[in-house]
Amino acid sequence: MANKQIFKSQPGRLVPETNVLNEAGGRAYRLSDSAALAQYIATGCLNATFYADAATQLDTVLKLCATVEPAFVAKAAIYARRRGHMKDMPALLTAWLAQHGPDRLEAVFARVVDNGRMLRNVVQILRSGAVGRKSLGSRPKRLVQNWLNGRSDLQLLSASIGNDPSLADVLKMVHPKPATPERAALYAYLLGKPHEAALLPEVVKALERFKTDAGAETPDVPFELLTALPLQPQHWVAIACQASWQMTRMNLNTFARHEVFKVGGMAQRVADRLRDPVAIRRARVFPYQLLSACSMTSEAVPEIVRDALQDALDVALENVPTLTGPVYVLLDVSGSMASPVTGHRKGATSKIRCVDVAALVAAAISAKNPATEILPFDTQVHSLRLNRRDSVLTNARTLAQFGGGGTNCGLPLQQLNQQKVKGDLVIYVSDNESWADPQRGRGTETMRQWEIFRQRNPQARLACIDLQPYATVQAQTREDVLNVGGFSDAVFQVLAHFAAGRLGGEHWVREIEAVEV
Repeated sequence: MANKQIFKSQPGRLVPETNVLNEAGGRAYRLSDSAALAQYIATGCLNATFYADAATQLDTVLKLCATVEPAFVAKAAIYARRRGHMKDMPALLTAWLAQHGPDRLEAVFARVVDNGRMLRNVVQILRSGAVGRKSLGSRPKRLVQNWLNGRSDLQLLSASIGNDPSLADVLKMVHPKPATPERAALYAYLLGKPHEAALLPEVVKALERFKTDAGAETPDVPFELLTALPLQPQHWVAIACQASWQMTRMNLNTFARHEVFKVGGMAQRVADRLRDPVAIRRARVFPYQLLSACSMTSEAVPEIVRDALQDALDVALENVPTLTGPVYVLLDVSGSMASPVTGHRKGATSKIRCVDVAALVAAAISAKNPATEILPFDTQVHSLRLNRRDSVLTNARTLAQFGGGGTNCGLPLQQLNQQKVKGDLVIYVSDNESWADPQRGRGTETMRQWEIFRQRNPQARLACIDLQPYATVQAQTREDVLNVGGFSDAVFQVLAHFAAGRLGGEHWVREIEAVEV
């Protein structure tokens, strides 16, 4: 008689066989080329991550671009910028199209290059030779010229902030033809060349007056153009009054240090700006950036302003779906999740870790859905008791304190199966680098445990939210399994449709394919 310990019947349908090892050496499923590219463009910042350096990411993305249709690359670039709010990846894909999909470049350029930083990013990547050329070429050069000629005076002045390349470098590369004597004077000014001062725009004249006379009116220009000057508190008040939403979020401690909030009404004015829903959406802020602001704002910033940041966080999380029935959020708190969510880059590494973002996602889902159980895991499932009356911010901080061990993605599902729980939605928030789970049989332990869960809950769906740019997953994408990447609020929209049964597991790629170019 055959050995029943080896050949005993397994619950659920046959688990699909794994076809790759992940970066941690664990068994996994390889994403399709289009899904892998989608994963990279939603999570990759071309910085070093826990398991891969920046050069490896770049090489992987370029290889994936070569394997999919240029039309998909074009749509992915637009999705990454307009929906995912990314910077480096859409710039890279736009530069790639200049060499490999020139017929689609013009439409993509117009929707991706929406500020001076994005313009400089695209030019820098083209000139680097990374996409197969070191010159701009006639078509990209024309697009850059048109972009420059189509900006307002203030937009060009704002675009002059930043280097490598600077806006002056870009002007020297493309030589835009000015349409008016006033624009010719502005281009010469930005290049540091002789110009007719009387023809300069008023905003530039105001800046130059302020440079020579601190008693002059503070110009309404990006504050980075002023910080090298000997500013007084009244100047900082004027800067705070004129600041954009993002600039305000990033400089609250600076405003406090320069006594802005000591002026009557300024705390209320800044708070009103921060909690303005229209301004928040226009700023395309990541929820984790507000988590960072809340965490780093000092006690010198008035309480009304700090409270406004929490209000802004609620607005940034408004896409968190309301779900029916029990929801199980499996929160990866392993050691690799302690890496910066946007990767390591010298001088520009985020203090916000993957586990902080994962905890924020879990706390936000729990706040919107009272029947949510959160299971933090590494090589054990940690016990947890959250106060649902606490804020999303407080609960996110509590969740982020767990763990630090290895990664066993199958373990929390195994616990749910042992408890024989009922439910139709399970959500992983992880980097998917599982290696400490059993490495035997046909598939991953996650997939094996999911089949057991589905046998008990035949309508159940599994959503895996990935926070890092790797091309492998622990649960194979299919009608009941969604793999989606990213840390913008667009993830919540996809999750809502999937949880409602309106979309299958391949929806994320189809959503990108639906982008109009």
